[in-house]
Amino acid sequence: MRIANLYAGIGGNRRPWGDEHEVVAVEYDPEIAAVYASLHPNDEVIVGDALEYIVNHFQEFDLIWASPACTTHSQYRYNVGVIAKGYPPVIPDMTHLYGLITFLKYHYSGEWVVENVRPYYEPLITPTAKVGRHIVWASFPIDDLALPSNSMRSRNKIVEMEEVTGFDLSEFKIANKRQLLRNCVDEEVSQHILNEYNSKSL
Repeated sequence: MRIANLYAGIGGNRRPWGDEHEVVAVEYDPEIAAVYASLHPNDEVIVGDALEYIVNHFQEFDLIWASPACTTHSQYRYNVGVIAKGYPPVIPDMTHLYGLITFLKYHYSGEWVVENVRPYYEPLITPTAKVGRHIVWASFPIDDLALPSNSMRSRNKIVEMEEVTGFDLSEFKIANKRQLLRNCVDEEVSQHILNEYNSKSL
């Protein structure tokens, strides 16, 4: 199976997929892309904008997975940042989330998944499922799944976050490792979605 892994980060969602698939990862930040390439050496890594890439290549894939940046949508930034700490509010970036969902739904004939954290507002497009602290939109049915908290907010030292995510970034010289680890998709979320995809596609 040929998979597009959009907004790849360091590949928190990637590990359950194994190495039997052909994966093309798209990551905008060159330093983060280099970490991904080191951690997942069998994947092709594209440094660039996920939307620009996929609009030109979407028909080349059997499955498209996207995890757009959630910062402007997240409950954490709104509740802890804006409400509690007085951070200035920002306009949520709708294009990389709802624009992509709409594009895939109406123009792509393959299977797709768009994953994000639960937003501070009612989602503008009804999600397919709630999986842990994430919500998921997909072209195939996915059952809801409750997961225990990963305690990331209280265990926020880098070494603790590495333990939670299963990534060791000690060999990499890269800025803001804490944010990079916090942005990782929980492996259990990816595994559940992959299981649902496999069971529904049989």
